[in-house]
Amino acid sequence: MPPTSETIAAVASAPGRGGIGVVRVSGPAAHAIAKALCGSAPAPRRAHLATFVDAAGAVLDRGLALWFPAPHSFTGEDVLELHAHGSPVVLDALVRRACALGARPAQPGEFSERAFLNGKLDLAQAEAIADLIAARSEAQARAALRSLEGEFSRRVAALTRTIVRLRVEVEAAIDFADDASEGASPAALEQLFARATAELDALLAAARRGVRLTDGLRAVIVGAPNVGKSSLLNALAGSARAIVTEVPGTTRDVLRESILLEGVELTLADTAGLRDSSDRVELEGIRRARAELAMADLVLAVTVYGAAVGGLDAGESKPGAQCIKIVNKIDLADAAPWRCVTDGVVTLGVSAHTGAGLDALRAELRRMATGSAVDGDFSARTRHVVALGRAAASLAEARALAATATPELVAESLRAVQHALGEITGVFSSEDLLGAIFSTFCVGK
Repeated sequence: MPPTSETIAAVASAPGRGGIGVVRVSGPAAHAIAKALCGSAPAPRRAHLATFVDAAGAVLDRGLALWFPAPHSFTGEDVLELHAHGSPVVLDALVRRACALGARPAQPGEFSERAFLNGKLDLAQAEAIADLIAARSEAQARAALRSLEGEFSRRVAALTRTIVRLRVEVEAAIDFADDASEGASPAALEQLFARATAELDALLAAARRGVRLTDGLRAVIVGAPNVGKSSLLNALAGSARAIVTEVPGTTRDVLRESILLEGVELTLADTAGLRDSSDRVELEGIRRARAELAMADLVLAVTVYGAAVGGLDAGESKPGAQCIKIVNKIDLADAAPWRCVTDGVVTLGVSAHTGAGLDALRAELRRMATGSAVDGDFSARTRHVVALGRAAASLAEARALAATATPELVAESLRAVQHALGEITGVFSSEDLLGAIFSTFCVGK
């Protein structure tokens, strides 16, 4: 990438007041800005006590100045960091002074984008920075840190090397059809295809766990009116978040509450009862309930003891969504809690009123939320899973073609596999993709 000619500046610490605030400057004018702001340029990679002055020489603040000359910096450019008192007024004055000296205000994620463009990070690592900042649990933070340290990228690179080896063998058969290597034999190719498929399947499973850790799960509580959906939400949340009455149709809008289950965030959505109604307001609540159902990863289908789950069409739920059937109000029939599994679907007998069976429900939610989580999982995003899914489809296509089609078709499918993998780390990326990714970052990072 050509070097940028612009210098950028922004507050890199969290918004609001604090003991310390950080202003970051990156670009070719950073050295001159350091001299003008601090009186002299600090020595590289050492903290210096400095007085920050304005154009008239008046003191703006006193703090620490750190100078990181290119290429040994976060962005790969000349970088100046000013550690001042954490007053928004002071930090804003420092940014305005830097801009008066030749910088411009940084856009969201622009420092990380420059680090990517200058080869200091790949795209998956850059995204992990935002995931680490946004982490809401220790498990999320650990997973994001593993991605930032390159765990995800290393596994993508290892898979890419296997695909490249496949491409070499297949394309050698095209270019040297009369003198193909032993590696291009059908048996050897099938062995390579089997290895690549196993690696890709394992990476896809790990990425899906990473998305679950990063984004959490969306769960929706659905069922007919008065089956105790709101009482169930309150019981799981541990507080009276939803209004509970004996009047059918009390819940009109979607109410959400987040809980943490072994480091995975689960967002529970309480919805309007599903039934036929002529009330326009209730009908809107039912429409929103069905919209929530279509987006949820986990469905809690609630009924009461002695009744079937009503108003729920399996076709309305998200493809691949998991489901737990909950029989509520077992206390009214003096029944004991139970758990059974039918056709892979778990049914639990509980009482949101007395708490009977709720421990079993929480255990089931933990199992579904964490899935097969293992130590060493990394953070991932939906776009990574989509790219890996495309890679898996193209690899399966190439493997099928290898038995019947010409090598040219196999090679084209393998090229598509490598391209999809390259999108994850940014080897192949468009400006639109980069803009969409880095615009979600905070300013100063």
